[in-house]
Amino acid sequence: MLRDQTLLRIPGPTPVPPSVQRAMSQPMIGHRDQETKDLLKTITPKLKPIFGTEQDILILSASGTAGLEAAVVNAVQPDDDVLVIVTGAFGDRFVKICNEYRISVHRYDVAWGEAVSPDAIASYLSEHPEIKAVFATYCETSTGVLNPIEELARVVRQQTDTLFIVDGVSCVGGVQTKMDEWGIDILVTGSQKAMMLPAGLTFAAVSERAWHVIERNERPSFYLDFKRYRDSLANNSSPFTPALSLLLGLEQTLSMLEEEGLEQVYQRHQTMKEMTRAAFKALNIPLLTADEVSSPTVTAIKPDDFEAEKLRGVLKNEFGLSAAGGQQHLKGQIFRIGHMGYCSPIDVLQTISIIETALHRIGKSIVLGAGTRAAQEVLLKGGN
Repeated sequence: MLRDQTLLRIPGPTPVPPSVQRAMSQPMIGHRDQETKDLLKTITPKLKPIFGTEQDILILSASGTAGLEAAVVNAVQPDDDVLVIVTGAFGDRFVKICNEYRISVHRYDVAWGEAVSPDAIASYLSEHPEIKAVFATYCETSTGVLNPIEELARVVRQQTDTLFIVDGVSCVGGVQTKMDEWGIDILVTGSQKAMMLPAGLTFAAVSERAWHVIERNERPSFYLDFKRYRDSLANNSSPFTPALSLLLGLEQTLSMLEEEGLEQVYQRHQTMKEMTRAAFKALNIPLLTADEVSSPTVTAIKPDDFEAEKLRGVLKNEFGLSAAGGQQHLKGQIFRIGHMGYCSPIDVLQTISIIETALHRIGKSIVLGAGTRAAQEVLLKGGN
């Protein structure tokens, strides 16, 4: 392993393209100068197709979690009843945020590694008409599950006037998202995942229905007040000093996504998912999630005859490859491979080959090359 050679294969932060690094290293500009206004004027329309909305996208200089908290504090008042669908660690994070704001939380738990059933949520909502907002996670990063957000949105819209608020942090930009068509009211993502940037920006799109609720919300807020960002954005500005270097990088990532074409971006992520899953199946190593609910952006693997942490250690120390571990009760039981953003099928082939070598190092009996071959066959079949 070369000293400065690192391979980042975790589900965020993800690798940053060289052209984006160059864009971020441009000389600093004044955050109230015309250059920044022009930059925001260029950026904001290009974000809309990624979210699948005609609404303006609010940009906060903060982490993805701040975006989730902003969704809560803007759309829900103290003592309101909300339903939080928990399919993993980040659904649980929504619960913790709501609890901090003294919101009455109805928690709906789903076994980690499984997706939520829209029919089950339909039944729950029919029994609890007092619920004012439903919170869900599109891609549950901790398990690699992609929840059926389109179907969940339909259930919420058909049965109630409840707001539907979605954490899209680890998949927006890597999977098809149609906020307006599906009926999502608030959709949040972060910069360090499929958007191919360092951490530090969070993006939020808000429906007209949600704006009506937000306008009537008397809960005080300052930095996280969506209305401030909306009003400033109308003048191609921001209410507070933005992370200018990240905005310069964002301009470049949006150009890259536009050049590739969003459908091709989504297909690339789907191909990488299928390559990764085929590889581990060929190696007879169990996956945490079923194919039909698996995310195109991250894959969780649950070995049954070797230690996940031992493999991660060899990958990191001998090959410079970072894979993610499990969270909460899955800590030490799984490892996760991120394949999103600035990542291609070539990167997946390299990753699988390294993992096979590391498996051999820790004494796992495999046929070297079996996983790589399975991934190659997927790639050749898909032609991506």
